[in-house]
Parts: sequence; structure tokens; C-alpha cells
Amino acid sequence: MDSFDSGGVRIAYIDVPAVGGSGDPVLLIHGFASNHAVNWVNTLWVRTLSQAGYRTVALDNRGHGESEKLYDPEAYGSEDMAGDAVGLLDHLGIGRADVMGYSMGGRIAAHIALDHPTRVRSALIGGLGMHLVEGRGLPAGIAEALEAPAGTPAPNPTAAAFRTFAEQTRSDLRALAACMRGSRQTLSRAEIAQIVVPVLVSVGTLDTVAGDGPGLAALMPNARALDLAGRDHSTAVGAKQHRDGVLAFLAARP
Repeated sequence: MDSFDSGGVRIAYIDVPAVGGSGDPVLLIHGFASNHAVNWVNTLWVRTLSQAGYRTVALDNRGHGESEKLYDPEAYGSEDMAGDAVGLLDHLGIGRADVMGYSMGGRIAAHIALDHPTRVRSALIGGLGMHLVEGRGLPAGIAEALEAPAGTPAPNPTAAAFRTFAEQTRSDLRALAACMRGSRQTLSRAEIAQIVVPVLVSVGTLDTVAGDGPGLAALMPNARALDLAGRDHSTAVGAKQHRDGVLAFLAARP
């Protein structure tokens, strides 16, 4: 992966050209404990977007993948992580992009759309609904499960699943614990209403983490929801219905 300096933090990224030449850029922002490869390459998103004619850029968020690991929760505020993504656009000379995030990446995408609207052609928020506003979703104990010695029972099944996933992705568990403690900022209904770019909110109908997708879309003046039938938080991201819905949205947006 290539990398750049984002305010003193090394951020790794890939930049894949559109098949057949230049195309509108799409910036992909992955979810918690994942990385660009697990979230976007293995699920065929990069190939799908590139073959559809889009320049596809994806970063490893700070604390994840090949990007720099930080251990202070205050280093993982959503505004800081949004700043990394905007900084990557600056680094690549991209003035405006479609910004797509999943789960934690969806939270970051919403912050970018709110704070940097001139840089966002459209926002695609996946795996995150009303919990962007209400602040619920993941249960307590995930950070503690990540920090616990190997073999320690987790406080709940979700915490256990995240510990297993983090180990499978060979993540830095201490950095992820700091990220979990520092990155869960919400937006108020009034702030959500200020997001005026075209928005697609995509949530699985079996997702117990994201919150109501149509409810979030209803708070924005130019948003619509995509229900991913029979998909939960883990399986919605790579669903063909998700990819098809995003491609249709991108083709129709101004």
C-alpha cells in the first residue's frame, strides 16, 4: 500500500483506476476492526466499482490495517478520522468524491458530509442507521474484551465476536480498544438535517447493531434507504443487493 502523512499520522491507502480510463472517484472507509482489504477488496467492492468506471480509493483507518497504531482514545475522534479521509483526497488531488463508509466508516462518512460538504458528491452510509443519532448499538465490554489476556471469557457474545474478528484480521488489539473508546461520537437530529448531499442509507433487515436505516434517511432532505433483505451486520456489506443498489444510486445521482 501507499501511504501519506495526515497531521503526523501515517495513513495507508490504495488507489485503483477505473477500468477503461478515468472515472468519478469513490472513497471507501471501512468499519471497526476491519481494514480496506477485508471490507472492500474481499467483498468485491473494489473490483465492482472499478469495472463500473469509478476510480476507487480506500484507506486503512488509523489504528487499523497498515496505518499507524495509536493508543490514546482521544486520537480516534470521528472528526480526526474524517480528517484523515479528507487529507487523503487532498493528497491525491481529488476535489470531490462519492464517500462510502460501512459501520464505523459510515459514521466517518456522515461527519465528512456534514463538515466538508463541498468535498462530497454523495454519501453512502452502510451498516449504520439511527444509532448514528441515538448512540446505541454495540454493547459495553468490547474494549475490555480486546485488552483481556487470550482465553479470557468475554462479557457478552458481541464482545467475543469482535475479539475473534480482530484476531482473524491480525489487528493490534490495544489500538482497537483505544479506537472503540474514542470513536463513537453521535450527531444530533439538527446536524443530520444539515447533510444536504445525496445520501443512500443501506442496512440489513436482520442488523441488530445499526439501528433503523429508513429512520435515519428520513432525517435528511436528500436521502433514501436501501433495506438489504435477510442480511445482518456482518453479511450486508458484501451482499450483491448492496452492490447493485449502490451502483444504481451512483448512476442516478447528479
